[in-house]
Amino acid sequence: MTCAYCPFEGHRRAVHAHLEGEHSAEVKTRLDEETGKMFFTLSCPKCEQSMEKRVKPRWKDPSFLEEFSREIRLVAFDLLLYHLEDHEPRAEGKTP
Repeated sequence: MTCAYCPFEGHRRAVHAHLEGEHSAEVKTRLDEETGKMFFTLSCPKCEQSMEKRVKPRWKDPSFLEEFSREIRLVAFDLLLYHLEDHEPRAEGKTP
Protein backbone atom coordinates (compact mmCIF):
# COMPACT_ATOMS: atom_id res chain seq x y z
CA MET A 1 0.00 0.00 0.00
CA THR A 2 1.24 3.51 -0.81
CA CYS A 3 0.65 6.67 1.24
CA ALA A 4 -1.93 8.97 -0.34
CA TYR A 5 0.25 12.03 0.30
CA CYS A 6 3.79 10.87 -0.50
CA PRO A 7 5.74 7.90 -1.95
CA PHE A 8 5.95 5.98 1.37
CA GLU A 9 5.04 2.31 0.91
CA GLY A 10 4.35 -0.48 3.37
CA HIS A 11 1.72 -2.75 4.81
CA ARG A 12 -1.57 -1.14 5.78
CA ARG A 13 -0.54 -0.91 9.44
CA ALA A 14 2.75 0.81 8.56
CA VAL A 15 1.02 3.27 6.23
CA HIS A 16 -1.59 3.98 8.93
CA ALA A 17 1.15 4.81 11.46
CA HIS A 18 3.04 6.84 8.83
CA LEU A 19 -0.06 8.92 8.05
CA GLU A 20 -0.56 9.81 11.70
CA GLY A 21 3.11 10.59 12.21
CA GLU A 22 3.87 12.50 9.01
CA HIS A 23 0.57 13.90 7.75
CA SER A 24 -1.38 14.67 10.93
CA ALA A 25 -2.07 18.25 9.78
CA GLU A 26 -4.41 16.85 7.11
CA VAL A 27 -7.03 16.04 9.79
CA LYS A 28 -8.95 19.12 10.92
CA THR A 29 -11.15 19.26 13.98
CA ARG A 30 -13.80 21.78 14.89
CA LEU A 31 -16.28 22.53 17.62
CA ASP A 32 -19.69 23.88 16.68
CA GLU A 33 -20.07 26.60 19.31
CA GLU A 34 -23.84 26.71 18.95
CA THR A 35 -24.54 23.00 19.45
CA GLY A 36 -21.37 21.90 21.25
CA LYS A 37 -20.92 19.09 18.72
CA MET A 38 -17.39 18.18 17.66
CA PHE A 39 -16.26 17.08 14.19
CA PHE A 40 -13.21 16.00 12.24
CA THR A 41 -12.73 16.47 8.52
CA LEU A 42 -10.29 14.92 6.08
CA SER A 43 -10.08 15.24 2.30
CA CYS A 44 -8.88 12.46 0.03
CA PRO A 45 -5.90 13.75 -1.95
CA LYS A 46 -6.63 11.28 -4.76
CA CYS A 47 -10.23 12.23 -5.55
CA GLU A 48 -10.79 15.39 -3.47
CA GLN A 49 -13.76 13.79 -1.71
CA SER A 50 -14.08 15.22 1.76
CA MET A 51 -15.41 13.36 4.75
CA GLU A 52 -16.70 14.92 7.91
CA LYS A 53 -17.59 12.78 10.90
CA ARG A 54 -18.91 13.71 14.28
CA VAL A 55 -16.66 13.04 17.24
CA LYS A 56 -18.85 11.59 19.95
CA PRO A 57 -17.28 12.05 23.38
CA ARG A 58 -19.17 10.97 26.46
CA TRP A 59 -19.12 14.55 27.71
CA LYS A 60 -19.17 17.99 26.09
CA ASP A 61 -15.72 19.13 27.13
CA PRO A 62 -14.15 21.24 24.33
CA SER A 63 -10.68 20.14 25.46
CA PHE A 64 -11.61 16.62 24.31
CA LEU A 65 -10.52 17.47 20.74
CA GLU A 66 -7.05 18.41 21.92
CA GLU A 67 -6.70 15.71 24.55
CA PHE A 68 -7.68 12.92 22.16
CA SER A 69 -6.31 14.44 18.95
CA ARG A 70 -4.07 11.45 18.19
CA GLU A 71 -6.93 8.97 18.52
CA ILE A 72 -9.15 11.18 16.36
CA ARG A 73 -6.45 11.31 13.67
CA LEU A 74 -6.05 7.52 13.78
CA VAL A 75 -9.78 7.06 13.20
CA ALA A 76 -9.75 9.61 10.36
CA PHE A 77 -6.78 7.96 8.64
CA ASP A 78 -8.35 4.53 9.09
CA LEU A 79 -11.42 5.79 7.23
CA LEU A 80 -9.16 7.26 4.54
CA LEU A 81 -7.42 3.91 4.07
CA TYR A 82 -10.77 2.12 3.73
CA HIS A 83 -11.81 4.76 1.18
CA LEU A 84 -8.59 4.26 -0.80
CA GLU A 85 -8.90 0.47 -0.66
CA ASP A 86 -12.42 0.73 -2.08
CA HIS A 87 -11.14 2.76 -5.03
CA GLU A 88 -7.83 1.05 -5.83
CA PRO A 89 -7.59 -1.88 -8.24
CA ARG A 90 -7.48 -5.24 -6.50
CA ALA A 91 -4.61 -7.69 -6.67
CA GLU A 92 -4.05 -9.64 -9.87
CA GLY A 93 -6.96 -11.83 -10.85
CA LYS A 94 -9.59 -9.88 -8.90
CA THR A 95 -11.98 -7.26 -10.16
CA PRO A 96 -11.93 -3.68 -8.86
